[in-house]
Amino acid sequence: MSSPRVRKIADRIQVIVAEMLERRIKDPRLGFVTVTDVRLTGDSQQATVFYTVLDATGDDETALANTAAALESAKGLIRSEVAKQLGMRTAPSLTFIADALPESARHLDEVLARAKALDEEVAARRVESYAGDEDPYKKPREVEDDLEDEDE
Repeated sequence: MSSPRVRKIADRIQVIVAEMLERRIKDPRLGFVTVTDVRLTGDSQQATVFYTVLDATGDDETALANTAAALESAKGLIRSEVAKQLGMRTAPSLTFIADALPESARHLDEVLARAKALDEEVAARRVESYAGDEDPYKKPREVEDDLEDEDE
């Protein structure tokens, strides 16, 4: 997206699509959908709508497939509402894509948790053993001991 005008239109499309999915689309296949982003081409002819689905039953793939089918069947109604509310001469064609961001974030969290566990294991091993004597570091002499030695 090159211009602020295109970004404004994309933001407005995101709001319109989210309101349509919340209020007007009554498809039972439609899960709990969140519109995460809209990318619009520079000529405002094609809009790509990214969405995520929160599944209460635990079967993510089935919910994702059902939601994709519901969005595909409601695409015409959503596009006509976008055209009506934007007041543009030509309405952008809509493409719905499931957002991969939550899945990649979950994977990144798992990798970070694994790295943290390994770091804790290394730190525990480091505390348990020294390389050599018990305490290989020199300690500063105490001044009191030196004074007592001189007095005697």
